[in-house]
Amino acid sequence: MYTGRIVVIGMAGGRPFAGYRVSSRSFPNRIAVRVPEGIAVQPLDPEDLKRNPYIAYNALRISKNGVIATNGSHTDPIFDALEAGATPAAALRKVLEEMGYEKDHLNTPRIAGIISGGKGYLGIVRDDGCDVESFGLRDGFCRIITTYELNHFDSREYSLDFDTAEAGARFIVDGGDFAGLEKPVCSCVYFGGETAICNPHA
Repeated sequence: MYTGRIVVIGMAGGRPFAGYRVSSRSFPNRIAVRVPEGIAVQPLDPEDLKRNPYIAYNALRISKNGVIATNGSHTDPIFDALEAGATPAAALRKVLEEMGYEKDHLNTPRIAGIISGGKGYLGIVRDDGCDVESFGLRDGFCRIITTYELNHFDSREYSLDFDTAEAGARFIVDGGDFAGLEKPVCSCVYFGGETAICNPHA
């Protein structure tokens, strides 16, 4: 199944987990890199930005009030809203509704997730509306939202099985249920206070 970009929020080994994976048919030459703000996704060829401005952005940031993972430029305003004291659900809804879906040829949704205070939050804005949900974290499991196919909320949980941030970054590329999600490009994660990246094609 091709789901496009994936935001993952859950818990493994009693530690909170937030992850983001790029899956792409059109721009497979991207990598996750550490930047002063957190972790960003960038194209290997800067010329690709002329074809699509949405392919470079901060994907993972850590606020004093939560950990944020997203598929685009909405990461930074969500971070700012959390820092200013907005609740995670309010921050997600406000920013996603204000920015809307990406105005590319696919009307790609903006997706986002937050871990804060022992709870998980996921949000998405599509061309037909905006949805935000919150849920308790269950050890060994996660919930996801994707840009295509699995882009509506349901109660399904996916298993998580790793014990380091590096292993977690690899897991959402080719482990467990994620192995069946096509065209992985790169990933970045937060896991119990540590961050990691996975660039299998770099």
